[in-house]
Order: sequence, then structure tokens, then C-alpha cells
Amino acid sequence: MNRLPQPTLILASTSRYRRELLQRLRLPFDVLAPNVDEAPLTDETPPQIARRLALAKAHEVAVRQPQAVVIGSDQVADLDGTALGKPHTHQRAVAQLQAMRGKTVVFQTAVAVVCHDTGFAQCDLAAVKVTFRSLSDAEIEAYLRAEQPYDCAGSAKSEGLGIALLERIDNDDPTALVGLPLIRTCRLLRAAGLEVLAT
Repeated sequence: MNRLPQPTLILASTSRYRRELLQRLRLPFDVLAPNVDEAPLTDETPPQIARRLALAKAHEVAVRQPQAVVIGSDQVADLDGTALGKPHTHQRAVAQLQAMRGKTVVFQTAVAVVCHDTGFAQCDLAAVKVTFRSLSDAEIEAYLRAEQPYDCAGSAKSEGLGIALLERIDNDDPTALVGLPLIRTCRLLRAAGLEVLAT
């Protein structure tokens, strides 16, 4: 008995990190950039920001590609309730790492899966607790000059040299800190009718 063809899968993201992670699932997918304003709303908490933006990105692309299953994701670094986004500049990255040294930061990574035609829309959140070492200013400068992680929330790439900044990582979805929680992504894709291990 032949299976019905799987729906088109689209990643609503320009992040190369998310694209590389999604490739691990060995599913064919397209990439479309979502047109979403990522500015936080007034009094919005870091988890609320991550969830809202993940859904907004997925919905925006799903409207353009209504038959597709669309993945949206967003990550916000949560330092004592304050949202830290992508620094974009060296000076902001220095300030972020100085603020986080010796502290535990929760990286809130949301993933949403949306299909416009079927009305499917679900979102899940992976919270990763990351404890930073008591870093010196010299260590912060050396790291930033070496890796230049200015497009990463919280100014650190745990999958690269940024691991040397950390004391410990606590999570239940190992890829969440890199930008796309694949355990949760697989769960949402199955709920949307797209099997990762289809035979």
C-alpha cells in the first residue's frame, strides 16, 4: 500500500544554524525568510517573546505557502527576566558577556509548526539553563575576537569556542541552545502529519 506524499516542509528562517540543524532530520525542505518585526512588546517576558516570534515567523510564511508545513523558531537569552537578543556589535556583545559572567542565563528557544490549509498551529518552548564562568575582560575580548558571535542571542556559540565560557548546561533537548530544539520539532512535525522516519 503506497503512502500519501508528505507535505512540503519549509523553514521560516534565514539562520544558517537552524538550517544546519534541520538537515540532521534528512527531510527535504525549502527556506523562506519571514517578514516579521522582532522588536519585543511592552512588558513582554523572554519566554513570551520567543513563543510569539516563533509563531509569527511560521504564520507569515504559511500564509504565502498555504499547503506547506512551516517551521518557525526564535531564541531569547533570559537574564533575570531581562531579554538579551542578538548583539550585532562588538560593544554590545562585550556588555552582554560582562552582564552574564558568573550567572545562570536561561536561553528560551521556541519552535512553532504551522500549516495554513489544515489549520494546524502549535508551539513549544525549550528552556536551557546555562551557567557562565566568572570570565575576565581579557577572556571576553579574546573570545569575541576569535568567534565574532554577533548574530547569536547572548553573544556565545556553545557549539563552537563559546563552550569555553561555560560552567554547565542543563536541558532536555540538546540542540535547543544552538537554535532549534529538534526533539520538540520532531514531536510537532508528527502532530502536523509529517513523519520524520517515514518508510
